[in-house]
Amino acid sequence: MAETTETTAVYVADVEEFTKGIPKEIFVNGESIAFFKTNSDKIRAIRNSCPHKGGPLSQGIVSGDYVFCPLHDWKISTVDGKAQAPDVGCTHSYSVQVEGSSVYIQI
Repeated sequence: MAETTETTAVYVADVEEFTKGIPKEIFVNGESIAFFKTNSDKIRAIRNSCPHKGGPLSQGIVSGDYVFCPLHDWKISTVDGKAQAPDVGCTHSYSVQVEGSSVYIQI
């Protein structure tokens, strides 16, 4: 029998609580998640931990679709959580939905 993974949409904030280019840390079910509002007004979410040494990505500098880890300057994609080559690693990325002015994350 195949294992199934069930996800739940969890409300995290209203859209106006996010600022373009400034990461925001939000705890969801006890896990620290870094949220990013892009220049095109998309909201993205990845685990708030760099795959290198666990640096807090919500304290990094955002450039386009990437955040630079504040510890060792690794460049991490806010789209899929992957480190940019030549660095190797990945942090978990989350699906985000915006319904009206409410932001939800799939856990």
